[in-house]
Amino acid sequence: MSTPIPRRTLGHSGIEVSTLALGVMMFGRWGNTDEAECHRMLHRALDAGITLIDTADMYDDGASEEILGRGLRGRRDRVVLATKVGNPMGGDPTRSGLSRRWIEQAVEDSLRRLQVDHIDLYQMHRPDPSTPMEETLETLDRLVGSGKVRAIGTSTFSPTQLDDLHALAGDRDWVRPTSEQPPYSALARGIETEVLPTLRRWEVGAIVWAPLNGGWLTGKYQSIGGDATSRAQRQPDHFDHRDEAMRTAKRALVAQLISIADAAAMTLPQLALAFVLDEPTVSAAIIGPRTDEQLSQLLQLGPLVLPDGVRAQIDAVVSAGRNVNPNDAA
Repeated sequence: MSTPIPRRTLGHSGIEVSTLALGVMMFGRWGNTDEAECHRMLHRALDAGITLIDTADMYDDGASEEILGRGLRGRRDRVVLATKVGNPMGGDPTRSGLSRRWIEQAVEDSLRRLQVDHIDLYQMHRPDPSTPMEETLETLDRLVGSGKVRAIGTSTFSPTQLDDLHALAGDRDWVRPTSEQPPYSALARGIETEVLPTLRRWEVGAIVWAPLNGGWLTGKYQSIGGDATSRAQRQPDHFDHRDEAMRTAKRALVAQLISIADAAAMTLPQLALAFVLDEPTVSAAIIGPRTDEQLSQLLQLGPLVLPDGVRAQIDAVVSAGRNVNPNDAA
């Protein structure tokens, strides 16, 4: 990308992040087992100006963190390093949740795998109704006080959960989350109704995932056969790809979005990323390429700025607050 990647402040933290974040869920058996290629992708992203790198402990049962840690040797100071805790490791429910016991173990495991002495953004991967919120927040507050964690965040929490979490942290004078990581794209706009207003109220930045809606907003699913290496071929039981009616509906909408992009002299991925970044509450959009070629294409998109009037055209295709596929709300 010849145009420098802009930066925004992440919520109330004062941490500055690039508006594109590199998500490395695909590092490992979930996507790419070629560690050398994964490291090339990481270094290419850093050289292009991406500073926010996002992973999670449960991605390939820790392998994503390990590959990332080895790739960051000598470059740790150049990144805002984000990982997550809460979802089951290896599908084991005893290695999951937001209890004091598990967080204290999980953070040490992540630090070891990442080969770092602190994590810049430690995120609650999903709500844990089995653990009192007080226990979770107090544990995270201690981690920030110890220097092992710089800031905390949430991922896919409801507006009510966010309100409760922030109010409790404020009452107890504990560290408050500075970020929320929800799904958001031109085909999945559900967060516009309640989540984004809640984030604005608490001065929280959104780090949005699936801005390309699982590949739909690259246009690669417009043909019936599709890309042989795509998610549709690798994961045919994914809810989008096993549902013929949903595939048909999304293809029709994507065709209209392609027409809007063409009229604006933009590519479809450029339009899609510019759309989510047009929302001021969004601090960054996560791109999660599986290959170096996919990353290179994304980094060559040019300015990600939505031209005047284009958002209204997108609204006419997918109305504000609408999730085309309810499952996209995660």
